[in-house]
Amino acid sequence: MEESVTKGAGGRRGGERKKAVTKSVKAGLQFPVGRIARYLKKGRYAQRIGVGAPIYLAAVLEYLAAEVLELAGNAAMDNKKNRINPRHVQLAIRNDDELGKLLQGVTIASGGVLPNINPVLLPKKSSSNDAEKNSATKAI
Repeated sequence: MEESVTKGAGGRRGGERKKAVTKSVKAGLQFPVGRIARYLKKGRYAQRIGVGAPIYLAAVLEYLAAEVLELAGNAAMDNKKNRINPRHVQLAIRNDDELGKLLQGVTIASGGVLPNINPVLLPKKSSSNDAEKNSATKAI
């Protein structure tokens, strides 16, 4: 009496297959490690790609995305908005020193510019200046 159990590929029995665990889940990341690995291979950036390279790159990209989104969310809340728009992303990036340096040559569509008025163009404060001039002339 032989058992009529069909074996799958590689000696596996049918139906006893484990649920697949992605590399992203193993690494504890939200960004797709497998997709980044595929892009690194197809892009021909190097002949060989190490096993840890896509994991590291995914972690760095996820951190940068989280940082930008957090700062943009804060900018949206400052403007009393519930939705992040390109203007909030622009304000977030340009007001942060490190992100501003990283994305120095990047143009964000519909982002606008930082509000900035040169101090020379601002009107002079007449009330405090007049008081100082009067006290200076009386002392002479």
